Amino acid sequence: MSDPNSDQSSDEDVDPESERADELGGTLSKWTNYIHGWQERWLVLRNNTLSYYKSAHERQYGCRGALCLSKAVVTPHEFDECRFDISVNDSIWYLRAEDPELRQQWVDTIEHHKAESGYGSESSLKHHGSTLSLISATSGLSSTSASSFRKGHSLQEKVAEMETFRDILCRQVDTLQTYFDSCVIKDGDDDDDDDDSPISRTDGDYLLDDSCKEKLFPVASPRGPAGIDFKGEAIAFKATTAGIFSTLSHCIETMVKREERWQRRLEKEMERRRRVEESYKLVLMDLNKKSQYGGPDYEEGPNSLINEDEFYDAVEAALDQQDRIEEEVRGDHCRAGLSGEFTAPTRHCSECITHTLKLPHSHASSLSSLHLVSASNDVHRLSVDEMVHSHMTHSLQDVGGDANWQLITEEGDLRVYRREVEENGVVLDPLKATHVVSGVTGHEVCHYFWDTTFRSDWETNVESFTVAEPLSDTAVIIYQTQKRVWPASQRDILYLSVIQRMLSANESEPETWLVCNFSVDHDSYPPTSRCIRAKINVAMICQTLVSPPKGNKEMIRDDILCKITYVANVNPGGWAPASVLRAVARREYPKFLKRFTSYVQEKTSRQAILF
Repeated sequence: MSDPNSDQSSDEDVDPESERADELGGTLSKWTNYIHGWQERWLVLRNNTLSYYKSAHERQYGCRGALCLSKAVVTPHEFDECRFDISVNDSIWYLRAEDPELRQQWVDTIEHHKAESGYGSESSLKHHGSTLSLISATSGLSSTSASSFRKGHSLQEKVAEMETFRDILCRQVDTLQTYFDSCVIKDGDDDDDDDDSPISRTDGDYLLDDSCKEKLFPVASPRGPAGIDFKGEAIAFKATTAGIFSTLSHCIETMVKREERWQRRLEKEMERRRRVEESYKLVLMDLNKKSQYGGPDYEEGPNSLINEDEFYDAVEAALDQQDRIEEEVRGDHCRAGLSGEFTAPTRHCSECITHTLKLPHSHASSLSSLHLVSASNDVHRLSVDEMVHSHMTHSLQDVGGDANWQLITEEGDLRVYRREVEENGVVLDPLKATHVVSGVTGHEVCHYFWDTTFRSDWETNVESFTVAEPLSDTAVIIYQTQKRVWPASQRDILYLSVIQRMLSANESEPETWLVCNFSVDHDSYPPTSRCIRAKINVAMICQTLVSPPKGNKEMIRDDILCKITYVANVNPGGWAPASVLRAVARREYPKFLKRFTSYVQEKTSRQAILF
């Protein structure tokens, strides 16, 4: 990456050469999607814009994406010291550097460019002008509608009446004030002329006697000093104040009514605003989820941001989609017709294998005490008989008693049981299923379950599988990659798969075949960071039950039944929630057994019976 403190051009007009000199570029890992994960990309920082290209040599084809850094938020990751995220609105880039020092250099450089390109800085004045928003300039104007003026017309009339009453009241007050002033002046003149004037009371009347009546104004006189009709003026003043009070009462009543109406409008508007805000929050949450969908922080992991319910919903949606694809493929397959013939190893071939491996003289198992030696550089010895003996001893036991098996699914003859076991927060529930299938033998069922030639016909959850090493005609080491179900991490399995016939101690016991798959290690297939290595210990034990035909009739497939016992102990590893793992197991195991047994019945329906 180039130096983040490179000199900026001080010229007002920035030429292309100076812009090229200010360009910063380097290689970072960018999160693409949950399928391809982290990919190296060439990032360029120029003119406050961060662009990325597939590589430095492909810049001529144009950038694959760009972000304007004016409002970008740069967030160093809390746990990953080499990672930082850049978000602009609902667009998020997840980036990783090779080391923490390089990450810090990128973060500092981006922040430096954001500061230099902000409004008000010297560089921004070269490109941005000062504009005045017409909306903000007119935001103070009222937007009152004409209907509101019509509704307020009576109130305006009352206000005009109050103004008229105010003018009248002011004139009346002036008149009365003149009258009172004249009375005061006349009183002063009388006091100066005659000291023996009658004594006045505090209310303005005189103490009258017969000798001074001529000095007083007659009580019944309508006119006072200066020719003012005091009584008329008082009545007019009273009427004016009454009119004012009446008008004020009307105004108050009108305003109360309008207040109630506006209060109802306000409540409706607030309710409407509340609903809009809730809708906005929901839309914003959906946008955030869509922008973050598939991001590295929402994958299965110790620091995943996805909660348990969202994890389950995402896994269930992905499995539903796989089921739909499977149904479409099965429909196309049925229309095209099945092809291929069954070429299972014969009883003679099994005997040859037993002889070749120099088995001891034991009737318990055709591969008893067998030690297989691989052909890898480091000799890899695998003991099979212990695993087979364990399954034959424990897997065929009844589910009752103290085994604590819980019935979780029952569909006809198919029953699935589970025992809940957890170690260090990882679900290790053993599963056991029993099923009865008509028209097929135990040899046929085990053959189609073991032979990799037919694996892709019935196994829909496998992305790819490879025979890592053949150990014999009946034992192979297989490396298998499961299909990715987001947000769960992808799993792979490395296991030894062996098929064998269990010889019966007496003729009354049914013929029994067994396929055992259990995890092993191999130098050529070590665990990788791309997948989580799961551990398995699976056994399918098939017993053939025959109903002899009456008379000399030839045996047909309706005369045979296959009793299947399927046991699975799986350690998925990783950090998937326990409830999700149990729900997926309860959903997928019955579907797997029904799908597989239907496939075997369909394949063998047109073939000769193989015991």
